[in-house]
Amino acid sequence: MTSTSAAATARATVHGYPRQGPDRELKKAVEGYWKGTITAGALHDTAAGLRRSQWRQLAEAGLDEVPTGGFSYYDHVLDTSVMVGAIPARHRAAVEADALDGYFAMARGTQDVAPLEMTKWFDTNYHYLVPELGPDTVFTADPGKQTAELREALALGLAARPVLVGPVTYLLLAKPGPEVPDDFDPLTLLDRLLPVYAEVLAALRAAGAEWVQLDEPALVQDRTPAELNAAARAYRELGGTADRPKLLVASYFDRLGEALPVLAKAPVEGLALDFTGTAAGNLEDLAAVGGLPGKRLVAGVVNGRNVWINDLGASLTTLGTLLGLAGRVDVASSCSLLHVPLDAAAERDIDPQIARWLAFARQKTAEIVTLARGLTHGTGAITAELAANRADLASRTGSPLTRDPAVRARAAALTDADGRRSASYPERSAVQRAQLGLPLLPTTTIGSFPQTGELRTARAALRAGRIDGEAYDKRIAAEIQEVIAFQERAGIDVLVHGEPERNDMVQYFAERLSGYLATRHGWVQSYGTRYVRPPVLAGDISRPEPMTVRWTHYAQSLTERPVKGMLTGPVTMLAWSFVRDDQPRAETARQVALALREEVQDLEAAGTSVIQVDEPALRETLPLRSADRPEYLAWATEAFRLATGGVRPDTQIHTHMCYAEFGDIIRAIDDLDADVISLEAARSHMQVAGELAAAGYPREVGPGVYDIHSPRVPDVAEAAGLLRRGLDAIPAGRLWVNPDCGLKTRGWAEVRASLENLVAAAREVRDGLPATTTES
Repeated sequence: MTSTSAAATARATVHGYPRQGPDRELKKAVEGYWKGTITAGALHDTAAGLRRSQWRQLAEAGLDEVPTGGFSYYDHVLDTSVMVGAIPARHRAAVEADALDGYFAMARGTQDVAPLEMTKWFDTNYHYLVPELGPDTVFTADPGKQTAELREALALGLAARPVLVGPVTYLLLAKPGPEVPDDFDPLTLLDRLLPVYAEVLAALRAAGAEWVQLDEPALVQDRTPAELNAAARAYRELGGTADRPKLLVASYFDRLGEALPVLAKAPVEGLALDFTGTAAGNLEDLAAVGGLPGKRLVAGVVNGRNVWINDLGASLTTLGTLLGLAGRVDVASSCSLLHVPLDAAAERDIDPQIARWLAFARQKTAEIVTLARGLTHGTGAITAELAANRADLASRTGSPLTRDPAVRARAAALTDADGRRSASYPERSAVQRAQLGLPLLPTTTIGSFPQTGELRTARAALRAGRIDGEAYDKRIAAEIQEVIAFQERAGIDVLVHGEPERNDMVQYFAERLSGYLATRHGWVQSYGTRYVRPPVLAGDISRPEPMTVRWTHYAQSLTERPVKGMLTGPVTMLAWSFVRDDQPRAETARQVALALREEVQDLEAAGTSVIQVDEPALRETLPLRSADRPEYLAWATEAFRLATGGVRPDTQIHTHMCYAEFGDIIRAIDDLDADVISLEAARSHMQVAGELAAAGYPREVGPGVYDIHSPRVPDVAEAAGLLRRGLDAIPAGRLWVNPDCGLKTRGWAEVRASLENLVAAAREVRDGLPATTTES
């Protein structure tokens, strides 16, 4: 492509950007507000400064249009609920008394009021707050946040485009409220919601918006004819509204499929489509529907979810093809850059060769600007950038850092037998019950205990060289002693060592496996103020030495009760990392599984009788299209079995999952062949217990009775009530009692009280069971 007839106005833009600031200033300000160390005014000032800095940086980088509206104190879907007035009845008083405190109450709950349910944003590791709706829901427009942020950007002299969650996706993500029948369909509220969206759009136009983007990622999933008709009706009505800005309807994460012709025909001025990865089929589909004549196409050709450099030449080819399919073509990321870290240039310790292959949000922005310039002026205008890009791509393809022949040989030698336990589950269960001697409704936790300030200080001091390894190990040992002693006093049956030595459940292992790369500043928002640093999978994976045996063995030496070995499973190690894109994920998963298999066997040899291999990302990584799921679930469950299949029948294998729609993967959960699974259930009101029972799940289950993502302490009655709901679906002989998830982010005071109440609830319910209760 040496020239183009495209208008010399091809714009560069993004759908969204990391919110936290270069030093996670937003996280610190929000948490400071929660602690009462800063005022609401100071929090607002910090947020406003971060927004201004972000927009200026994007404009200086060359973006022609900056996004607004996506900046959030906690979650953009919760922001949408506020925008349309969908406040649950139990939170209305708090919101009316103080909008900010009420907002955080919906997100986190209070001692007296439960928060909104939280689950994963499509197939990402970002968590959103699930809207609660019912037949009595009354929507009212509250566009204040959106109009204020737009005016802020316009006041800086920038072209700005507000980005909102679209009405169809909002309703498809919603659930019936806790007092609403489960069969209520929130999509039936569409006609009630659309006038509110029209009012918001009119307010944005009045505030100066030329374009408004409405995100409809739910339409890339399999949708019924009724849902597609609802989408058509929504955009026919919104598009037909006179007092509105131009509308850009966006989708991402996969191809639109049968929803594409619906949106292509809608009376809106533009579409934003993803053309990366599995969404590359949008190109062929767009041609099949006759393109978008006279309309704007925002082409997502730079992957917004990975950290690898873009193939600029390939993207230009895609863009060149798209020129004939739309009235104008602009260049963008495939989705919001919220899902990647801020700046690869901040990573000073990365091998320079690998650094050439990485692009975080700022580098992706530069790629978008380069592609827009090439699309507008031809490849001659970006000759140097194309040459450098080709050299960087070739460097990665030919690098020995990406391939280990020994690892590949071992993976190639695997047989079906390597992924199977030596005895059936009923046989294993009998042996395990006899060995462990646990009561009915045994209690345990998920793994991590609070990461105290002393622990973080010691970790920072070790990194800075202010203390040596021996002093650090003494701090870790003391923490484990406290955790074990507390669990024994509380009466917990199966203990954990608390993971004080671990910075993160994925990063800790990545730092000890060859082929992984850890970052110092690669923070990505997971939920609220929780940020993680996903490691980068750069090469083939192997385990140089044991990773967890020392501290697990030490913890077991302090107690007669069983202590669980704690590992992160292969699928989660991929999903919560930036996985390599130069080989199939199934191949990478087998490599990680084989490294974990060695660790499992070493734990068993050291006397660990219960080993938990967490797979919270199994559902999260499920392909959005049902046709793509069987292949994924086959290799994902195979990887788990490879990691755990080499142990004796008397070793009890646990797994854990949280904050996902488990009903979609019940069969896969069974295919893992774990002996016990613990699952999030408190926020979702024990829904998963019924789903497992309906599917005939035959193994032991621990649906959570303590929501750890809220600071509130559930009392004995609340935990016992949830436990009894669990017993309605799962026999007592197969039911465990545990929190929803790990306790790392909570404080010791609330953890002590909550776990003591959890144990008391288990005893109360256990004592109330009929004397004839069996173990089946």
